[in-house]
Amino acid sequence: MTEQPDSEKSKLSFDKEALLLIDDHEEEVSVDGKTVRKRGIYLLPNLFTTAALFSGFFAIISGMHGNFENAAIAIFAAMIFDGLDGRVARLMNAQSKFGAEYDSLADMVSFGVAPALVVFSWALVDLGKFGWAVSFIYVACAALRLARFNTQIDTADKNYFTGLASPAAAAVMAGLVWVCAEEGWVEQGIHFEIEVFAGLLMAMCGMLMILNVRYSSFKGIDLRGRVPFVVMIAVVLIFGLVSVDPARVLLAAAMIYALSGPVQAIYRRFK
Repeated sequence: MTEQPDSEKSKLSFDKEALLLIDDHEEEVSVDGKTVRKRGIYLLPNLFTTAALFSGFFAIISGMHGNFENAAIAIFAAMIFDGLDGRVARLMNAQSKFGAEYDSLADMVSFGVAPALVVFSWALVDLGKFGWAVSFIYVACAALRLARFNTQIDTADKNYFTGLASPAAAAVMAGLVWVCAEEGWVEQGIHFEIEVFAGLLMAMCGMLMILNVRYSSFKGIDLRGRVPFVVMIAVVLIFGLVSVDPARVLLAAAMIYALSGPVQAIYRRFK
């Protein structure tokens, strides 16, 4: 048996090291009660997460260039991709720590930084220190909300969120921007009262993200099971309603959901 030349050995060694630099992710998982190490990541769920991250980044760029309607739509697109990545992972049994961390970082960009910068560029830039302070408070609250969610993910009730979820908070702000952009209230056309309202609404959404208020997570909905026929009719009606005036319908839905937590908390307290 002939021995490989030193040059070929060094080349093979170099190629192996180069490959390890590209893909060296290992993760401990439990299989049949045993802890095993697996390499690599699941492709499809992380593609949806990447799409959500791209949508958030696109929203930031659009907001910087004054395309506020496109920025708002991009944030809603990020919400769709964010909702799909987790469900796809569960349906494929492809959940992983890497996917959870990647999803959290994408959420921070798409639902923390993006809404804050878009609203700041649209309405808060003329409010001076108040404007950037409110934007920072929103970003900080989103980060705290995501950090708390990550630390409680194994112990929290899956049917409820503690605090307003960052995508829902982003939906409120993006919906407001979208409606105002359709009305022509952008740049020089925006009134001072709207600027102040946007700032106060952003501060309120930030506080709702970190309050100990329960919100329904809708994770108990079984997408694989059978449902009554009337449910399908309701879904069709919802799609039709959204298509008539997506900006206002989505803003109204986001506002109702954001207020549902405090309203239910007050109701339970005085019941």
